[in-house]
Amino acid sequence: MTNPYLAEWTTEFNLPPFADLTDEDVKPAVEAALSEGRAAIKAIADNPETPTFANTIEALEKADATPSKVLGAFYGMAGADTNDTRDALMREFSPMLSAYSSEITANAALFQRIEALWQDRENLDLTDEQQRVLMLTRRSFVRSGAKLEGADKDRMAEIKSRLATLGTQFSQNLLADEREWFMELSEDDLEGLPQFVVDAARSAGEEKGAKGPVVTLSRSLITPFLQFSPRRDLREKAFRAWAARGENGNANDNREIAREILELREERAKLLGYENFAAYKLETEMAKTPEHVRDLLMRVWTPAKEAAERDAAILSKMMTEDGVNGELAPWDWRYYSEKRRKAEHDLDEAELKPYLQLDRMIEAAFTCANRLFGLEFEPLDVTTYHPDARAWNVTRNGKHMAVFIGDYFARGSKRSGAWCTAMRSQQKLEGDIRPIVLNVCNFAKPSKGEAALLSYDDARTLFHEFGHALHQMLSDVTYDSISGTSVARDFVELPSQLYEHWLEVPEVLEEFATHAETGAPMPRDMLERLLAAQTYDQGFATVEYVASALVDLEFHDGPAPKDPMKAQAEILAKIGMPKAITMRHATPHFAHIFSGDGYSSGYYSYMWSEVMDADAFEAFEETSPFDPVMAKRLEENILSKGGSEDAEALYTAFRGRMPGVEALLKGRGLVAAE
Repeated sequence: MTNPYLAEWTTEFNLPPFADLTDEDVKPAVEAALSEGRAAIKAIADNPETPTFANTIEALEKADATPSKVLGAFYGMAGADTNDTRDALMREFSPMLSAYSSEITANAALFQRIEALWQDRENLDLTDEQQRVLMLTRRSFVRSGAKLEGADKDRMAEIKSRLATLGTQFSQNLLADEREWFMELSEDDLEGLPQFVVDAARSAGEEKGAKGPVVTLSRSLITPFLQFSPRRDLREKAFRAWAARGENGNANDNREIAREILELREERAKLLGYENFAAYKLETEMAKTPEHVRDLLMRVWTPAKEAAERDAAILSKMMTEDGVNGELAPWDWRYYSEKRRKAEHDLDEAELKPYLQLDRMIEAAFTCANRLFGLEFEPLDVTTYHPDARAWNVTRNGKHMAVFIGDYFARGSKRSGAWCTAMRSQQKLEGDIRPIVLNVCNFAKPSKGEAALLSYDDARTLFHEFGHALHQMLSDVTYDSISGTSVARDFVELPSQLYEHWLEVPEVLEEFATHAETGAPMPRDMLERLLAAQTYDQGFATVEYVASALVDLEFHDGPAPKDPMKAQAEILAKIGMPKAITMRHATPHFAHIFSGDGYSSGYYSYMWSEVMDADAFEAFEETSPFDPVMAKRLEENILSKGGSEDAEALYTAFRGRMPGVEALLKGRGLVAAE
């Protein structure tokens, strides 16, 4: 019987046949796929014909077809719906996949063919896109150690294999800590909590098999609990558990893993001739150097810290007026900030949330995409990997553009956070291949029969991840390796953060922010207060983010710290971290930089992209939010281009110039608007 992972998929739009994919099929499928890939690579490397772009670079692009098909389906599911078997498989696959990658980049005959093409590139009559793919392919090989020899080459393979194993272990430890901890609540403990928090706690208790409501470490539950619970003792207990993920001295402790990862990254960079890992990593990003990153972060840090300290003084006074002795603590900030927001902006999250229904916010994201880019979304009646996941056929003028899958609710089998991934990327080398795009979030699941309600931050997250999805859906390139979000790390967040701005467009909220029970639109005065409060508490939000970005940068811009926790404390002390605010992601649960290399030395990327997204949306504001001419320029110069051109060239083609940091500071309310 043919392994369903390897069989030709005859499902609608060639979706993975999720109902047929079993965990027992995964390992033999991966082994067979890698064997097929190795054979294809050997055929390219051993080809006696003179190297050409077609028989070398395009052949390399095609060689990955079966591994991409199998791994795209498996990892898409495993991140959102794991179990013990899938966890074990991911641990087993990490070194296996690293070895496979190392074999390719260490193949001397293959690299010789690539190098020959590179040296003769001016005579090959390549298109601009082909020139770009050739450059990126060669650069990837060189940066992976293709020029290393002997013991250095062997050591590089060992380092990459070990890093892959450690990254998987870090992620699984974090998920285990999040999954295992919960705090049971009595009926008295629910006093003062809005009904939506009570409902979420009861739903979480059912999922955990508890006797009553619980607080878990899911952000969609713990954050509103910290905002609304008048019980300071319970807030402290919950916050300390949230802050201690990966740092509990148990089997899930990530501190030693983080130390080893940092040491191996430094060794990897030095083998390749770089001073440190940050210099290596940033060379290919828009920022180019650690100095440029530090300059941006510190230009934002100073006004953000000043704003946070002004806010802390106000919150401390409120706490004193409540008769609470002692200093403002991290478990107090959200509670008193919420009370202050209600007092100053007359915004009550409990009153606001019924107007932010999940289904209506999905509809809003779809409608904005339709008005901007002509996309239409039709629900698909297909089996997905989990009952909570929904699928849509995305079309434009009747042409199929993508399959979009949305998986929105938190559960114990799903890692925390929110993300976008492509189970299949767009490309045209082997036909008009359209993408399968997955958005995963962790919103609180409602009780049966109730509407799913979002906070405004949740709604912003939904729009953010959908912006990433649009980058995949609208991709229009020939080669998989530069498709969709395959761009510089500090450019990849531009489309996602830019799309968040459409949630703030008044006419969008007027149409889609409707009450879950009455269907009435959000009252105009509430809408105006909501939009007026967009810069509220940005000192806090910016400080917790920039602190994390600076710690990430300092970890990698110099010798690896022998004790990352001590180094973290020293870095925070040096910048004067406010006592009542913690890093958004402390080292033991900083999955962005330790679960893989993606954001390592690159967590700053969100802010680098925000400089551009603030400036880019100003282009729409200068005309109108749904200006078709500007939307077409955005698609043609950024969303459709993937990594086919340098990021700075793409942005300049759209906007005519690169932006400064001023628009970001104004957007966050950290400087007065002119």
